[in-house]
Amino acid sequence: MIWIGIGLIIIGIALMALVVFLIKPLNNLAGVFSSLQKTTDELPKTVEDITSQTTQTLGTGVETLNQVNNQVRELSPLFHIVGDAGRATNHLTSSMVNAVDEMKVNTQNGSDFTTRKNLEGIYGALTLGYLLFQKNKEMKKERNTINM
Repeated sequence: MIWIGIGLIIIGIALMALVVFLIKPLNNLAGVFSSLQKTTDELPKTVEDITSQTTQTLGTGVETLNQVNNQVRELSPLFHIVGDAGRATNHLTSSMVNAVDEMKVNTQNGSDFTTRKNLEGIYGALTLGYLLFQKNKEMKKERNTINM
């Protein structure tokens, strides 16, 4: 029985030494838990602040998007007008290019005609003038057709 008592005393002294040895780390652990408690106590307020700021930011973004949509809606007819003007200008320019090409071909035909028939001087100039007059008449007719 003595041996059991001595064993229990040794175990008690070892446990007491262990407790004394663990007091400082356990106090540090208690400080960590205390700090963690403070952080978790502030967490709901922080989450609420972040949520409200996010809501405000999203609201501002939606307002900005609505303003941009309204401005684009207001500018859309202007873009259509510019596009129509561009198409009309393109059509007019292509018509003018076609007329100039035809004039060039007809002038070349008149020049070939004058050379082929050996017409010189006044008769050749009259023939060329007549061809130019005819072409000018055709161009006026085409312009009137385009403008209508």
